[in-house]
Amino acid sequence: MNFRKLFIAAVVLNILLAGVLVWKSKRSQPPQQTMAESKPSPAPAQDTKLAEPQPAPIQLTPERMQAIGVTFGTAELRPVASEIRATGNVQMDERRQAYVQTRFAGWIRKVNANATYQYISRGQPLFTIYSPELVATQQEYLLALKNQKLLQTSTVAGVSEGATSLAAAARDRLRQWEVPDSEIAKVVQTGKPIDELTINSPVSGYVTERNALPNMYVQPETKLYTVADLSSVWIYAQVFQNDVGKVKPGDLAEVTVDAYPGKSFGGHVEQVLPEVDMTTRTVRVRLAFVNPGLLLKPGMFVNVVLKTPLRKALQIPASAVLQSGTRQLVFIDRGNGLLDPKEIVLGERSGDSYVVREGLKAGDRVVTSANFLVDSESQLQAAAGSFAPPPPGAGGTPTNQKSQATAELTSEPSPPHKGNNVFRVKLSGADGKPLAGAQVGVTFFMPAMAAMGMAEMRTALPMEDKGNGLYEARGELGSGGTWQVTIVAKQNGQVLLNKQLTLSATGGM
Repeated sequence: MNFRKLFIAAVVLNILLAGVLVWKSKRSQPPQQTMAESKPSPAPAQDTKLAEPQPAPIQLTPERMQAIGVTFGTAELRPVASEIRATGNVQMDERRQAYVQTRFAGWIRKVNANATYQYISRGQPLFTIYSPELVATQQEYLLALKNQKLLQTSTVAGVSEGATSLAAAARDRLRQWEVPDSEIAKVVQTGKPIDELTINSPVSGYVTERNALPNMYVQPETKLYTVADLSSVWIYAQVFQNDVGKVKPGDLAEVTVDAYPGKSFGGHVEQVLPEVDMTTRTVRVRLAFVNPGLLLKPGMFVNVVLKTPLRKALQIPASAVLQSGTRQLVFIDRGNGLLDPKEIVLGERSGDSYVVREGLKAGDRVVTSANFLVDSESQLQAAAGSFAPPPPGAGGTPTNQKSQATAELTSEPSPPHKGNNVFRVKLSGADGKPLAGAQVGVTFFMPAMAAMGMAEMRTALPMEDKGNGLYEARGELGSGGTWQVTIVAKQNGQVLLNKQLTLSATGGM
């Protein structure tokens, strides 16, 4: 009996111990999450394309515009005379070069033009040549003439005509070999063939290449001389790829050379070559120039100015354009101090002006100085999101909001400090009487200061109507310093006031 009791007690004890272990193991494990709970929430999608900040229209008082130095210019239709400046070099006109060769083989006897860049006139002797083949053809011609004379009275049909035909064939062969008619006449006159035929220059110009040497044997394919007429030359200008679309054949060109101070040469564009230099990203433009006095010498380095024809185009001062990286902006004066940012499309630059292709019309007034300051205030306004655009149908001349209401901002404490403050707006109508029943909002904005590791701060306070034109709200300023403040008042859907000012708060950053 005792053994049985002990065995039962041991079993019960083991069961109790197992239960305690299971309970402790459950206590030590974290509570199980459902599939929905354990699934990590997806991270919000981020737009990897950074949007460029969009400036907003702003309204400045005359005092503010004068303080930051705002001036204006007008978009006008004016003649455009764009110039493209480039460098170039002088080369020979290929169409004014002549190559001297013979059409028969032979030996050169005497060389008259014996120096490179020697000037040769048209018809001036270059060299003499002896050709056995040429001598034989002359003898055949003399024999044919003799037979023609003997047989011209023959009564046999066709004999006289045949003799005449042989003489003409021999004469034509000499002409095909470019033997001058004067030399052929000399052969007929003397009755003897010419042993040394004189070859004359076909053009006037300079000998730029000479291969003719005494006693040299030459073949028809041997190029003996190159004679260039330099009274007209080509100039190849290196025009950048982004300017080549403005150049077309016939445009005027002007060239200056350091060797001739104060002197310029006039010419015209002959051809824009269809090739871009991959290294310099330039296109060669061929210009034709008359060369009086041969002052423009092949190989000479020159400065080129290409002038496009005059035309009328809408232009604005170059200082009015604000380059924002991917866009060009101007601020249009809408009147009453309202400056409206406008994206435009620019054409070429002409002096101190830009041609405007899209975005403006003649007569528009644009800001020409202090653009960066105006743009900064515009972007602050856009960041604060407090600008109320002119009502529909207002066109380019918005309603003067100051004539409808005025506002005075106060705070408690004064000046406000970092932390909680009470802000009050005293709203008055155009007649100076308190204006109640309006919806008034005040926005405080401080831009980011990356150098100090501070992000931008913005506090928007809807004001509570306290009656008698007084509006109040409690709000917290996250930092001391200068805040951009915008007060907007609306009534019955109409904007009564849109006022910008700055406010200094005490306390640390």
